[in-house]
Amino acid sequence: MFSKILIANRGEIAVRIIRACREMGISTVAVYSEADKNALHVSLADESYCIGPSEATESYLNENRIISTAMLTGAQAIHPGYGFLSENAHFARLCRKNGIVFIGPDPESMESLSDKAILKEVMANAGLNVIAGTKAVSSVQEAISKADEIGYPVMLKACAGGGGRGIRLIQSKEELEPAYLQATAEAISSFGDGSLYLEKYIYPARHVELQIMADEAGNVVCLGERDCSMQRRNQKLIEETPSPAVNTNQRDKVIKQAINAIKKIGYVGVGTLEFLLDNSGNFWFMEMNVRLQVEHCVTELLTGIDIVKWQIRISAGIELDFSQEQIKFNGSAIECRINALSCGTLNLLHVPGGPFVRFDTSLINGLTVTPYYDSLLGKLIVHAKTREEAIRKMKASLCELVIDGIPTNIEEQLRIISDDRFISGRYDLTFMSK
Repeated sequence: MFSKILIANRGEIAVRIIRACREMGISTVAVYSEADKNALHVSLADESYCIGPSEATESYLNENRIISTAMLTGAQAIHPGYGFLSENAHFARLCRKNGIVFIGPDPESMESLSDKAILKEVMANAGLNVIAGTKAVSSVQEAISKADEIGYPVMLKACAGGGGRGIRLIQSKEELEPAYLQATAEAISSFGDGSLYLEKYIYPARHVELQIMADEAGNVVCLGERDCSMQRRNQKLIEETPSPAVNTNQRDKVIKQAINAIKKIGYVGVGTLEFLLDNSGNFWFMEMNVRLQVEHCVTELLTGIDIVKWQIRISAGIELDFSQEQIKFNGSAIECRINALSCGTLNLLHVPGGPFVRFDTSLINGLTVTPYYDSLLGKLIVHAKTREEAIRKMKASLCELVIDGIPTNIEEQLRIISDDRFISGRYDLTFMSK
């Protein structure tokens, strides 16, 4: 097992990883930008080092500075969290070159799975249903031709995409050219790769994902599904598990298919398979995220399994010590993402408490939210014996949560979970647009 880990991230996920390391007896090294010099993860870590200016490109995305800090401090491994360098094969290879373990899949796996169009072919060969679509298209003209073959509406997506960026819904041929140019520019800006592909638009549908873990010995488990259908412009707002749209037979079937697919591709690490679930109960594979997900917390509360600790153990070569049959899905868990609506300084923070209420955050009084990074302030998660009880617990917790000085979406989250469509469980990806 590692004795020291560098956390190449910030915010709530850096705090989450530091806490897991502390419980495992592992020393931690935090890196931070000038904007984050007073951040919580900086004070919680055993060692902390400034690696650059506020801009992420000069700090949290600066591979050489992060590697140099790891070598200077004697860190044996680097945990990238999510976002930033978490799916960067070049950085993973740089870690390996310098004798540092990258806590995630190997660079070869990241490269082979990074192109979402090619990945769909791989997963189809592994037994999953995939949405009809194309490989990367080389021009607007090719995109128009392929869209005519698939049939409108279609989704235009970035091959190297994630986080809802580089995605456009195309209803007609007239919309395709301007959307293609916009999506290409956005993909280049976000991922350094402007390649795009097309896929058939499934409507209505829900966004359902499966959490998997796989070790070097070939053991693979699936920790159930998460329903992430509550989104605005492809950005997730609320996640829950289990999904109210998935019955036991559907769950057992898709879990078996997912495990078989992961074994066939030989993946090692923590990952997530993302699907669209149509009205007929069919799961259509979209993509795979080869990193820790923001919403991993609801799965931890449902199963009692610490995903972050196991991610570290797997990277250290430790085998899973439980089987699929031993995993229990108990009750219901719901997560609300608490986002900043603008910049501000935190004057007062009050966090709700009580049994099975969790608030993952890096907020501390006096902290100033800057425009340099993601707007996520924290994740409010609750767990209860039933979904109805979990909804009531979430309402009470949202009402108690106070973040004074920073405009947030707390009131909006309260309106969403109080909506009859959410309470009934009969919602889909169009909820926010309606």
